[in-house]
Amino acid sequence: MPAQSKGGQLALPLAGERRIFEVSELNAAVERLFETEFRSIWVAGEISGCRPAASGHFYFSLKDARSQIKCVLFKGNARFVRFRPQDGLAVLARGNLEVYEARGEYQLIVELLEPRGAGALQLAFEQLKKKLETEGLFEAGRKRALPRLPRRIGIVTSPAGAVVRDILHVLERRFAGLHIRLFPAQVQGEGAREQICAGLKYFSETRWADVVIVARGGGSLEDLWTFNEEAVARAIAASAIPVISAIGHETDFTIADFVADLRAPTPSAAAEIVISTKESLLESIAACRAKALQALRYRLLVGRRDLYERGINRAAALMHRAIAGRVQRVDDADFRLRQSQRAALERNARRLAAAARRLEANDLRLRLARVRHRHELLGGRLLKEIEARLWSARRRHESLDLRLRQLSPLEVLARGYAIVQDAQGRILRSSSETSVDAQLKIRLHRGEIDAAVIGIAKLPSDR
Repeated sequence: MPAQSKGGQLALPLAGERRIFEVSELNAAVERLFETEFRSIWVAGEISGCRPAASGHFYFSLKDARSQIKCVLFKGNARFVRFRPQDGLAVLARGNLEVYEARGEYQLIVELLEPRGAGALQLAFEQLKKKLETEGLFEAGRKRALPRLPRRIGIVTSPAGAVVRDILHVLERRFAGLHIRLFPAQVQGEGAREQICAGLKYFSETRWADVVIVARGGGSLEDLWTFNEEAVARAIAASAIPVISAIGHETDFTIADFVADLRAPTPSAAAEIVISTKESLLESIAACRAKALQALRYRLLVGRRDLYERGINRAAALMHRAIAGRVQRVDDADFRLRQSQRAALERNARRLAAAARRLEANDLRLRLARVRHRHELLGGRLLKEIEARLWSARRRHESLDLRLRQLSPLEVLARGYAIVQDAQGRILRSSSETSVDAQLKIRLHRGEIDAAVIGIAKLPSDR
């Protein structure tokens, strides 16, 4: 209750002392409030104004029908998001509220991003498929025919699984003696993408193989995800030799299947196709080699998240946050610099186009091109005249050659006649020029015969 003064009037209480905050002090106080009240929260909304930065970070806003909030997905967390953030996607974002002190704005530092509706892997699959299809990597016109009987076959797969054994068994059964070279590569997990790309690049550069089989056994969408990576798809498209994709079972489809020159339903079927198209293999390949590694990797991720939420790694978190703020300032400066560069380039392009038009008006190359064209016409007529003369001389040569062959004695002998010579080598034209028991030599079209005269007779025509 307000106190009364001596005169019976009300005495108002004095106002308390004012507390004055510095701007940075106020932002720090809000940051402490966020650290205690808004950690690991989930926010649902639609992505708007998404800007991927050169540093690998993503800057965007989450909005609904009435409001929006700024968000940052840093590169370290972005690599665990299977799809690419883009405007219009409805998502669930988990993260922490923090204050961006440079502008006095609060924002959501996103740690995990999930699509609402479609799964993250399926969304990433559809995004990459649409992108590569637009570039023409799936067109039938760029698919190369496989060699009918390759002498050398390259294989990119894991050396420890059942896949490579099945392929070698089928190849040995179908066509023994083929040259086969295996490039060992992980087909799942950390480092699998780089090793598969290295195998494709090796066979493309060395040209050792006539055809390459990229293979692995069946599995879930996560198990096969290496073959949905953009780097693997582009390595297949850039290969200088035909590539057969043999990923998973017959019902499994990956991005590698769409880019490859031919898709085989199974690795064993790829071995059948590469050496023969008459038979099809019905047996299926079952291989799930890296499930333990997958489970271990998942547990490490969960443990990392738990350590972060419990504050055990508090010092590292503060350091990362400080670095992230500075990186965000660098990204802001980078955006402004890029806008300035684009404007300068456009101005220079307009000046260059104007100078080119002026130079073209005084260009002497057009005159030189017309003179060159006239010289080419004269040269063409001279070439035709020389060809005509050569053709006429060739016909005369062929005619003389035919006449010479007709007059040749060898042509006469070829028709069944013979030349008879006595022991002194004189040619006999009459039976009177020899005698009984005389030695003769008979020249035929092919070879000679030594003969002796056993009798002499005269024909009626000799009279």
